[in-house]
Amino acid sequence: MTLRLPSSNMRKLSCLLPWLTLLVLSNGLRSAEPSEWSFRNHVLPVLSKAGCNTGGCHGALAGKGGFRLSLNAYDPAADWYHITRETKGRRIDLSQPAASLLLTKPTASTRHKGGKRLDPRSEDYRILAEWIASGAPGPSAQDATLSQLEVIPARSSVTKGATLQLQVKAHYSDGSVEDVTKWAKFASADETVAKVDPANGQVEIIGHGEGAVTAWFSSQIVMARVISPFPADIPAEVFAKEKRSHFVDDLVLSQLEQLHLRPSPPASDGDWIRRVYLDTIGVLPTPSETIAFQQDTRPDKDERLIDQLLAREEFVDYWTYRWADLFLVNGRLLRPEAVKSYYQWLRERIRDNVPWDELVQEVLTAKGGSIEEGATNFYAVHQDPETMAENVSQAFLSLSINCAKCHNHPLEKWTNDQYYAFANLFARVRAKGWGGDARNGDGIRTLYVEPVGDLIQPGKGKPQPPAPLDAQPIPADDTGDRREVLAQWLTSPKNPYFTRSIANRVWAAFFGAGIVNPVDDLRVSNPASNEPLLQALSAYLANQDYDLKALMRLILTSQTYRRSSEALPENQKETKYFSRYYPRRIMAEVLHDAIATVTQVPGRFDKIALQDGSTEKTDYYPTGTRALQLYDSAVSSYFLKTFGRNERAITCECERSSQPSMIQVLHLANGDALNDKLSQKMGQVTDLLKTHSTPADLVRQAYLMCLSRPPTEDEMAGFVDLLAAAPPTEKRAAVEDLFWALMTSREFLFQH
Repeated sequence: MTLRLPSSNMRKLSCLLPWLTLLVLSNGLRSAEPSEWSFRNHVLPVLSKAGCNTGGCHGALAGKGGFRLSLNAYDPAADWYHITRETKGRRIDLSQPAASLLLTKPTASTRHKGGKRLDPRSEDYRILAEWIASGAPGPSAQDATLSQLEVIPARSSVTKGATLQLQVKAHYSDGSVEDVTKWAKFASADETVAKVDPANGQVEIIGHGEGAVTAWFSSQIVMARVISPFPADIPAEVFAKEKRSHFVDDLVLSQLEQLHLRPSPPASDGDWIRRVYLDTIGVLPTPSETIAFQQDTRPDKDERLIDQLLAREEFVDYWTYRWADLFLVNGRLLRPEAVKSYYQWLRERIRDNVPWDELVQEVLTAKGGSIEEGATNFYAVHQDPETMAENVSQAFLSLSINCAKCHNHPLEKWTNDQYYAFANLFARVRAKGWGGDARNGDGIRTLYVEPVGDLIQPGKGKPQPPAPLDAQPIPADDTGDRREVLAQWLTSPKNPYFTRSIANRVWAAFFGAGIVNPVDDLRVSNPASNEPLLQALSAYLANQDYDLKALMRLILTSQTYRRSSEALPENQKETKYFSRYYPRRIMAEVLHDAIATVTQVPGRFDKIALQDGSTEKTDYYPTGTRALQLYDSAVSSYFLKTFGRNERAITCECERSSQPSMIQVLHLANGDALNDKLSQKMGQVTDLLKTHSTPADLVRQAYLMCLSRPPTEDEMAGFVDLLAAAPPTEKRAAVEDLFWALMTSREFLFQH
């Protein structure tokens, strides 16, 4: 017989269920010592795992339903206050813990818009209930602090289809160690390799490569690496026989062997000379330079050419332009004379091969007039302490700390306190003169440093002691220039980010992809594709006293850089382990100059596009100026804008685009960028018609100019027939068509 209770009794029983659950759990624990739950180390992790303090719930800036928690528990003291003291303490009931709103809401015993987040039979419920029963003690200075987070296994090699259970352990300052797996949050850094259950840390291997899974607990992140080899069976002698120049090749080949990826063969001389010219100095090799290199039989001809390129004037132009993206040399933010001064300061440093650490120290500690001291314009582009701090971190450490301005960083370890301590290093930077309107004034501005002054942290109403990230604070009463302390800390070889940041940027400039991608994102949860390689490059650069040319030469002389872009069956699916050279569209300015060089018709740069959409005449750039010689990203150019020029509005690699688009195709096919230049009577086509009498000579020269190689037999035959069949009145049009075909081809438009 089934016993049925009246519905009214059922409702009463359901209301008593949380109390009964707590009673059962408590009775089961009576033989043990009572647990002492820490608000900081136990209660907040339970709320974090339940999602109560996320941005979509009570962790939102305004909270939810009148209840606000700090995002991801970044402010334990405030959270304790909101839970125990607000609304006259209604959220907890010390005499009847199970009646506390902190328990009845997430268990859905009381109406809750967020739904059921907590099971009354769970350990999480027990922790909260017992914490309330013990008097709901708050965080204190005596709490054990989380000193280390550990994930087990930290590194594993598994096959596709396998599963793996991760365990997370928290090591505290009092020596205790706790298994916190159930309160950790898990995420996969590359879901093409591995997926992870965010609730329990179970990993499923779904692809091939080197993946990583991050575990987050109490604002700390730890990473487990997972290796899943590709299915190819490659004999060990393949890797043993590969030519190696130095440690770069050793480390790349070691990973390729571990992942079962066959390296592509070396590039042809024609492909390589075109590649190294474009990557190192931003110009195409001339036909005579290409022929000379191909005919050179000396075993060290690659190294000789690299040294010549590193010493050329075009190297200075090219790398000044590239680093100007980082320093935001921009006429929409500065007046023309200041832009010119800023650019010339940077160009002189590149020309003199000033070590990177010295260059960064100089800009960080700059003082004086904006025209006489070009580096001071860094502080005209960034005019408040917060913006200065954010851009210094992004540009020179590849760290985005912006999120920590309002709350602890949700993906990294940076706290709101650290953000304001870092920004306070710039609080005394002042300027007088030009006010910042890029449309008016002379742009003359004098930068100086006050002996006193602090930045107030809004949430606390007082300043944080000024300090670099993860470093000791500077005494608040120190009247010296705080930026000098910052510069020494930032450029130290012991800084875990500075050297890695620039080493990764330089590598990416030559390969089109960083060892870490995006290249300006070195957060812990964004792992390197080859960590030993990035560590070795960083150590090498530090040992070379931050000589960037030395690092460039190391990369250029590697067999890794010499590899073909040809994809093999055993490596065609990988895109980040450098088994081959990855083709990419040539950057906008280099492509512009390549077209101008081949056609012998230079571009015109005579206008500046201002922030409000208006333009201003400029006479800084005489006819013949290459795009890579422009001081300023605000120079008006439809071509450069269409092909993804970095506008230098913010410090971010995302400002530059190398993605092909339909607009670009139409611009080359029907626009004036190419067609008008080919039809110019004073251009290349006219010269070739005068100097190359036979169709074969003309075709060969066109191929060498555009593609740095002679035509194949089929290519030669096809174009020779085309030119030979053209009547005299159509001969020029046929030659224009030849160049148009070559210069709109993927082989011309792409670096390969």
